[in-house]
Amino acid sequence: MQQDESFDGGLNAKQKPSRLSDIVRSMETRQDTTIGELADSLGERAFGALMFIFAVPNAIPMPPGTSAILGLPLVILTWQVLMGRQTLWLPQAIRKRRISKEMLERFVSKVTPIMARLERVLKPRLGFVVTSNLAERMIGLVAFPLALILFLPIPFGNIPPAAAIACLALGLAERDGVAVLVGYVLSAASVAVLAAVSSALYAAAVAFLTTLFGG
Repeated sequence: MQQDESFDGGLNAKQKPSRLSDIVRSMETRQDTTIGELADSLGERAFGALMFIFAVPNAIPMPPGTSAILGLPLVILTWQVLMGRQTLWLPQAIRKRRISKEMLERFVSKVTPIMARLERVLKPRLGFVVTSNLAERMIGLVAFPLALILFLPIPFGNIPPAAAIACLALGLAERDGVAVLVGYVLSAASVAVLAAVSSALYAAAVAFLTTLFGG
């Protein structure tokens, strides 16, 4: 999403963009909204902001079904980051998906205080990690498989990849290379944890079947 003038939401380079906490705080929570309306309200800054908005509810306590609503858009979004798209595209079936006002209210109330604390340390730095087209594609390369994992119905499998994607999204949106590096570390840890859990579940299943059938 490298742009000729500035990445930050299509703003002039001399203008200071809104921070993610401002974007989240300004979200309309008095009525249901659609994913398309939410994406349109973010403009050209949609990539980093939406990656965060779609990922972080899966890392905190939210109503059941959250991953089913937000998981597929996150897969599509991270794929476009990987492909280096400069403008966001969502199919109409995804754009028309509704997000309830209750889910939005809960998201805003839980996330805004956390973001306010994080933004005290987030700042543009280590630009080579985040500002080039190659760096942005690398973020997509890491985030896309994590989004696939998050979308799949893996027991207890949502939180680690969601936290990693949220951290990558913060780095992308705030141009903070340190946050991106932390996201890479969390991504590796997520894969390790999920691999360990999958191995344990497989071993337990084999042991159960062996005991059951006397193998």
